[in-house]
Amino acid sequence: MRTIRGLWRWRRNPLRRGTDLAEAWAALLAVLLIVLVAPAVGWMAGSLTNGALQDAVREQRAHRQLVTATVVKVLPHPRIDSDPETASARDAHRRVFAKWTGPDGSRHSGALGTHPGADPGEQFRLWTDGQGRPTGRPLDEATAATHAVLAGLAAGAASAGLFEGARRLVVWRLMRRRYAQWDIEWERAGQDWGRAGAGS
Repeated sequence: MRTIRGLWRWRRNPLRRGTDLAEAWAALLAVLLIVLVAPAVGWMAGSLTNGALQDAVREQRAHRQLVTATVVKVLPHPRIDSDPETASARDAHRRVFAKWTGPDGSRHSGALGTHPGADPGEQFRLWTDGQGRPTGRPLDEATAATHAVLAGLAAGAASAGLFEGARRLVVWRLMRRRYAQWDIEWERAGQDWGRAGAGS
């Protein structure tokens, strides 16, 4: 709103200074940049991010496979931790020793995390790479799109903040110049300014 109120300085007025007009132009330029350029920057950043993430989705889907793993034995819980965050993470998963066959036919075994009620002989699904090594679930399209939207919003907001910060810097410099000009004018007026019969 301060930016909009700064536009009044365009009106014709004998008291209008050059710094007032410069401040009004800075306000108009900042408004135009925030309204027109910041959304374009956000859209471009979101589009580029979405393209990159959708490529990652396709690449991960092509190279990650779901295989079936079989629980061989349940591993003991690690020692009790009093930290509630690590305790809840520990309770949400059960460590097991399991075996599985990779997409390429290679046989694997190792310690894995699974649901809390897993028992020996139980089977569960496991994401692996092409060589059968455990890996994370591939990124899905909806999550990628959400990240792209958030990146676009962040880029648009950051550019709008940058434009507003530049406007404030310009106004600060104009105010310093204005105060310096006032000091010069007061020096010229001298200490006799306003006295009756002082010739002012």
